[in-house]
Amino acid sequence: MTSKGPEEEHPSVTLFRQYLRIRTVQPKPDYGAAVAFFEETARQLGLGCQKVEVAPGYVVTVLTWPGTNPTLSSILLNSHTDVEHWSHDPFEAFKDSEGYIYARGAQDMKCVSIQYLEAVRRLKVEGHRFPRTIHMTFVPDEEVGGHQGMELFVQRPEFHALRAGFALDEGIANPTDAFTVFYSERSPWWVRVTSTGRPGHASRFMEDTAAEKLHKVVNSILAFREKEWQRLQSNPHLKEGSVTSVNLTKLEGGVAYNVIPATMSASFDFRVAPDVDFKAFEEQLQSWCQAAGEGVTLEFAQKWMHPQVTPTDDSNPWWAAFSRVCKDMNLTLEPEIMPAATDNRYIRAVGVPALGFSPMNRTPVLLHDHDERLHEAVFLRGVDIYTRLLPALASVPALPSDS
Repeated sequence: MTSKGPEEEHPSVTLFRQYLRIRTVQPKPDYGAAVAFFEETARQLGLGCQKVEVAPGYVVTVLTWPGTNPTLSSILLNSHTDVEHWSHDPFEAFKDSEGYIYARGAQDMKCVSIQYLEAVRRLKVEGHRFPRTIHMTFVPDEEVGGHQGMELFVQRPEFHALRAGFALDEGIANPTDAFTVFYSERSPWWVRVTSTGRPGHASRFMEDTAAEKLHKVVNSILAFREKEWQRLQSNPHLKEGSVTSVNLTKLEGGVAYNVIPATMSASFDFRVAPDVDFKAFEEQLQSWCQAAGEGVTLEFAQKWMHPQVTPTDDSNPWWAAFSRVCKDMNLTLEPEIMPAATDNRYIRAVGVPALGFSPMNRTPVLLHDHDERLHEAVFLRGVDIYTRLLPALASVPALPSDS
């Protein structure tokens, strides 16, 4: 891939780099600058612009391109504005001589925000109109769970007024020639196990200590982790999102080297596959705690219980339209379950079919990584792809769900 010189940079790339320079990094994103950016872009494109404050200081920005048939449900294009040791300033949007753009959000997911906008720009300039309205939503806090963003927004009248029939949100890059598309995702369960036991002087062999009981639970959970890992490794047809993962992320307890603590805790990040029986799985967690002894309990810091699957066959007219365009463009699709959690889970939970798709192939997965980057040619190819996808999706004929 070759890069154009600065004097001939594609206008879409220039806009992308301008957006990347807005410092929307958690935990203190510059939301005001991002909202102003979208307001100005909406003005330039002749789009409607609505700002919805879903929580104090947390604004969802909605840009709207009205369709010709308001009785039809709309297309929702969602993206988040916030981002997560760099050899380049992560907000400089530095472009090297080969055309790679380095910045926080280059892959996750400011690229997709601008690809939506530039696809709409092209279609409007060409004079197109489509039956279905297209809404673009820019939400503030996906990187920290979406609890002050999309989770609240889908419950508000402003969201229901959008009448979303289908949604697109973020995906992940694919290092091969193929493009990954996500039709479901695993459910995050953040579990804290607390063990209480006999305290005492650390020179003694005390029985029934908090540590030894916690150790039993940790062993049970890590044995489960190994079983799921082996299942993934032994079946070439399984992807990471198809099994349940867990990692021990925090250990707490103790006040001094020579004091046996009365309480210790371990925190785990489970990502539960959508085909798991949630009730039975929670009972399994409880049984591991009970088997460790008295005084061992668990609590949930996060527990998503509403996994939904968007069909990826021709019974789903949205998938049929999406996949037909990709076939026409000779794009190879790899449908998978998203291993992480995105705002799509909130959208699917209110009954809107949704796909996770970031059109980046031949690209290493670098979201949240050092030197996150994207080649300008891959970015511009993504604009081309959305320019083909949006007309097809916004022209899906009337469906029973529209009424």
